Amino acid sequence: MKQTQGAANGLVRLTFLVQNLYAEIGRDCDLTAAQAQMLCSLADRSIGMAELSGLLCLERSSLTGLVDRAQQRGLVARESDPHDRRAVKVTLTPEGSKALHRFNDELTERLDKLLADLPTAERDRFAKTLNRVIAEAPAVLGH
Repeated sequence: MKQTQGAANGLVRLTFLVQNLYAEIGRDCDLTAAQAQMLCSLADRSIGMAELSGLLCLERSSLTGLVDRAQQRGLVARESDPHDRRAVKVTLTPEGSKALHRFNDELTERLDKLLADLPTAERDRFAKTLNRVIAEAPAVLGH
């Protein structure tokens, strides 16, 4: 008899699976996991260094190195914040946007394959449940 697992254990195992795919696809796209996360965070906006530090859970010194390396590769650019001349914002370059889209397309394709054998109704229910959990996560986590 196949043993079932609880939801929390399933989420932990799913997290490991997604992290491994994230790292594998990042390597295929010549990105570190941290670079891929940063590019995803910058997908549709410029972000200040302090906010980006919080989003990526990195100390500012570590973030500075990450941004420096990505900037040297032409993936991101630093720009002045028009509202605070002391602050710097990070934005995707056209090359960074291209790398992000390649990474995102490959990741989405691989994740879709994981769910391909599920019936449509079950896949839709799973997506709805995930969206609810994600939407409620900040309240649950005390953020």
